[in-house]
Amino acid sequence: MQEYLTTLLGGAEGLALEVGYLLGMLAFGAIVVFGFILPVAGITSWLERRVWARMQSRIGPNRVGPFGFLQWLADGLKNLLKEDVIPTAVDPRLFRIAPYVVVVGFVAAFVAVPFGANLIIADLNIGILYVTAATSLVVVGILIAGWSSNNKWSMLGGIRSATQIVSYEIPAGLGIFPVVLLSGTLSMQGIIEAQGWQPWNWHMFHSPFALAAFLLFFVSALAEGNRTPFDLPEAESELVAGFATEYSGMRMLLFFLAEWGNLYLIGALMATLYMGGWQVPPFTENAVLLGVAQFLSIFLKSCFWVFVAMWIRATLPRVRVDQLMTLCWKYLVPIGLVCVLGTAVTMVVAPEGILGLRFAMFGLVVLVIANFFRRVVFHLRRAKGMGWTIAG
Repeated sequence: MQEYLTTLLGGAEGLALEVGYLLGMLAFGAIVVFGFILPVAGITSWLERRVWARMQSRIGPNRVGPFGFLQWLADGLKNLLKEDVIPTAVDPRLFRIAPYVVVVGFVAAFVAVPFGANLIIADLNIGILYVTAATSLVVVGILIAGWSSNNKWSMLGGIRSATQIVSYEIPAGLGIFPVVLLSGTLSMQGIIEAQGWQPWNWHMFHSPFALAAFLLFFVSALAEGNRTPFDLPEAESELVAGFATEYSGMRMLLFFLAEWGNLYLIGALMATLYMGGWQVPPFTENAVLLGVAQFLSIFLKSCFWVFVAMWIRATLPRVRVDQLMTLCWKYLVPIGLVCVLGTAVTMVVAPEGILGLRFAMFGLVVLVIANFFRRVVFHLRRAKGMGWTIAG
């Protein structure tokens, strides 16, 4: 009887701990969603407009708040106050639920995204697999929106999105495989821990194949996120607003909330998989300062790729559908296969990696960046000498 009571009490204590852990995860998840993801998505919309304006010699939002910073709040409130129009010819149930499916797929991916060594909602042992599966749910919402709208432009946008995401998931997966091989784990935290804070210890500098996989994954992530030059599901010049043509008010806002927030998700995945994630030099014993430094490390790395995605959108024209598919199947998929096989062969030849090769890859990237800034300075001086006016 005593043994039975002991077992029962032990089981009750274990259940209480599991419930407490679950409640803690839910609380932290709510903080991440409402205190970080949603504000970041809104601020990104303002930042994107400011970046475009500066690159196109315009001013951009500059009235609501300092530097127009509160414009994202004004736009959000405006959309919330607008009438939620449900056209009579649509499938009302699917039409209403589609934006929420998109947002759920986008938000659910952040469950396994690390913000620090101890700042993660759930460190899943299949973290990267979970993230890729969760983000795939977005295309389901977009396809539902396109079909339920009973509009040919919306339907075309939904079909394009399904085709695009299904196709580019293959090169994106091939871009992730080298990281899994190098780390020996699918855990997002495990991938980061397999790297170091020094840049030459990042996965992207392991070999030429890893560097190519890094670029491959970024291009594929842009295509999966429907970002320019791969924004064919919206394609305003062709499909009005694509899958979102019939939406208004809050439901339309949810689509663009997921699009802007997805920019940070792409950046966070780039930083986690290839750039050391939250790794920082061991400069203090204070857990709070270390946690803040780790968060800033991955946040700034992610924001850099957010800026690059904005830069690309302000620079490149939209590709055609046939060009999109040609790029995927004729180029990215074969390159991805070569990257996976090349990484595997490199690991067999040198299981611990080749330090000289890492430094060579790091030096190559530094030279490319230095040459880029040299060209920028050259063109700025040339523009000044010719009397051109540069915004800013």
